[in-house]
Amino acid sequence: MGIRTITALSPADERAGDIVRLRREIGRMQRRRSDDATLPLPPALQDLLPDQGLQTGTVYSISPSPSLLFALMGAVSQRGSWCAAVGMPALGLEAATAFGIDLSRLILVPSPAQRWLAVVSALAEVVPLIAVNPLSAVRDADAARLTARLRDRGCTVLSTSPWPQGEGLITLHDPHWEGLGEGWGLLSERTVTVTAQTRSAPRPQSLRVQLPGGLGDVQAAPAAAPLPAHPRWAVA
Repeated sequence: MGIRTITALSPADERAGDIVRLRREIGRMQRRRSDDATLPLPPALQDLLPDQGLQTGTVYSISPSPSLLFALMGAVSQRGSWCAAVGMPALGLEAATAFGIDLSRLILVPSPAQRWLAVVSALAEVVPLIAVNPLSAVRDADAARLTARLRDRGCTVLSTSPWPQGEGLITLHDPHWEGLGEGWGLLSERTVTVTAQTRSAPRPQSLRVQLPGGLGDVQAAPAAAPLPAHPRWAVA
């Protein structure tokens, strides 16, 4: 698997031994263990989580929204770090660039089949932020082993499905589009509520943001934008 601009593995690659090649490429990258306690968030989302960042060595369950995923990846990518997306063949890479994601440091494994957990575990050696769409249920024992690897390497995972023993939930809800008149116009901006609840901050925290905003990235919503009531949450 060559890592230059965007790296991708096809189903044919899987049959030929994608995990072996992935680990070989990882060996060449040789990322040192991260000593950072958190990964950065974009300014519009910094008040969402304690310490204004994603806790390293943990897994967050998030809404399966490409915009939310790109927003969470953007600040990490902009500081020069690698990101990866596993099991997400339909990601819009043009939209990713609007959120500041450097495509030359984005690893894509679009179709890992049932090997997705092994791929995530291998990538955790060198990639500080991994997004994954799990293709099967995660057993508690597998989740515990992966969490140990994440803690050892200082890696954070964003899962689009519920995750046992996860750090918390980050969800997107109550969307409202702008730009349409009475039967005419173009959709230009979407105002949404992003809510987070974590083990260290069990009380839900919500922010109203434009996602995407007028420039395609995430921006703070105007002060007049109403904030809907908190939904009911529970961290597993």
